Amino acid sequence: MNSIICLKQVPDTEAQILATPDGSDVKLDGVKFIISPYDEFGIEEALLQKEKAGGGEVTLVCMGPARSVEAIRTGLAMGADKAVHLDDEAFNGSDAQAAAKALAAQIKGMQYDIIYCGRQAIDDDQSQVGPALAELLGLPHTSLVTKLEVAADKKSVKVNRQIVGGEEILELPLPCVLTCQKGLNEPRYASLPGIMKAKKKPLQPVKAAEIGIDAGTIGAAGSGTRVVKYTAPPARTAAKIIGGESPEEKAANLAKALREEAKAI
Repeated sequence: MNSIICLKQVPDTEAQILATPDGSDVKLDGVKFIISPYDEFGIEEALLQKEKAGGGEVTLVCMGPARSVEAIRTGLAMGADKAVHLDDEAFNGSDAQAAAKALAAQIKGMQYDIIYCGRQAIDDDQSQVGPALAELLGLPHTSLVTKLEVAADKKSVKVNRQIVGGEEILELPLPCVLTCQKGLNEPRYASLPGIMKAKKKPLQPVKAAEIGIDAGTIGAAGSGTRVVKYTAPPARTAAKIIGGESPEEKAANLAKALREEAKAI
């Protein structure tokens, strides 16, 4: 079972992200970076399916600057076999569609049964790269996958996906693209032996010219969307504790505050 995981390096979920004074960008100096958590579900599922099948290869494909190597090595330490790093200034500033074009240009020449993406990257939260990648490669796709089972003949996969108010079960022919949701599995930690082995695993740097993609279709030049301005969310007002000697008095005081102060009722 050969799998590809599209991996993205993002700021740590606990990092404090601040906008520059003019709002044109965000300050990333000193910020810790990690693998986007939903991508970790894809790595883990690929490893589980490889173990279940008794063989195959798990390949990471990451588009990002030089610092992304740290996230790639973490994925390799988790157990992935090899990685491809799309590292070129031409990719800088790509929106979701341009990123999908670059990934598709690389992946179209690779061997795979399933391509895993996170349901969304936690930095931009757009949830577009997976579906766009599937469209560009002409592959069936489904999102928000919480369970999957590959058929014995390795020609199809049955998946459970999260929908509003319930769950949907679908069957897709292989190869296909799946985006992973929390609950699919519990990603493993990179072990010390895994970290040591990761240093020797193949990590191929790739430039835009090597995958035959027009620089005008990727990066800022090839992006149909752009960020106009970054702004911090408004500061929250201080909380107010509703007092009272009894539950009835507290309820009355709460209703009074909602009516007279918050103007909510």
